[in-house]
Amino acid sequence: MSREQDLHRVIDCGIVAVVRFSDPGPLVEVVKALAAGGVTVAEVTFTVPNALDVIREAKKQLGDRVLLGAGTVLDPETARAAFLAGAEFLVAPSLNLDVIKMARRYDKLVMPGAFTPTEVVTAWEAGADIVKVFPADVVGPAFFKALKGPLPQVKLMPTGGVDLNTAVEFLKAGAVCLGVGSQLVDPKLVAAGEFGRITELAAQYVAIVKRHRAG
Repeated sequence: MSREQDLHRVIDCGIVAVVRFSDPGPLVEVVKALAAGGVTVAEVTFTVPNALDVIREAKKQLGDRVLLGAGTVLDPETARAAFLAGAEFLVAPSLNLDVIKMARRYDKLVMPGAFTPTEVVTAWEAGADIVKVFPADVVGPAFFKALKGPLPQVKLMPTGGVDLNTAVEFLKAGAVCLGVGSQLVDPKLVAAGEFGRITELAAQYVAIVKRHRAG
């Protein structure tokens, strides 16, 4: 699919699952569990040992069922490696203009991290498809509402502090989608192999997005 189609897919889903765990072994099953619950967009972070292998295997087993990306991408070398492994998008906790440039070179989605209005605008002007505001729990939904006043054109995604209680407030404040980490991919559930529970949580987050959009 094209970058534009992938962007629509991210926004339509409304949830970007952050897949992070100390052991890469169960993570393909985690991605499957997320998809079963309706969360079909997931980033495997580079804090995961052998993250590229996880991306390759998940891509092999799930194909187009899931839009798979790489997270915690801090430099263009890592970005290129992720694309060659099959990642369709990049997410970062920080702003590196060379990472955005690399994504543009491969015509892939990129969601760099920003925290201040200046960083948000810099990321957007450099070609970010969505700007990840991180850590969002520090500023809260009110920050998003304030940013949307002067910057209605910028697509924002909160990450950090997004849970079942705060999700709708971030959406009401103008977020186009939500980055959800351990509140969805709970390390305790992963360690216990309780993938069915992850599917249930995924369905709950998807339901929140659908209810909000339905008015």
